[in-house]
Amino acid sequence: MKDSIIVCRCEDVTVKDVKAAISKGAHTPNDIKRLTRCGSGVCQAKICSDLMVEMIHETTGKSYGDIGIHRPRMPIRPVVLSTLLTGGDAGEDI
Repeated sequence: MKDSIIVCRCEDVTVKDVKAAISKGAHTPNDIKRLTRCGSGVCQAKICSDLMVEMIHETTGKSYGDIGIHRPRMPIRPVVLSTLLTGGDAGEDI
């Protein structure tokens, strides 16, 4: 896999960045997120999580179950405060 391939489109993280994080001991998606911001963008790792896990598996030999999954952060979807106060439709404000 070419080092210049983008793994995380939201945060512009490349294969090279993820490989570097793994070589520094990042062996879970959350470790990689802390070092590279991969998975921190708008999609909350919906696009890049599988590739991160696959790269960890290929590099370390860890089983998929031992690697774990990306831990999303709240809010999953940004909501305008007035929407929460009025009970309106979040789609109207965004």
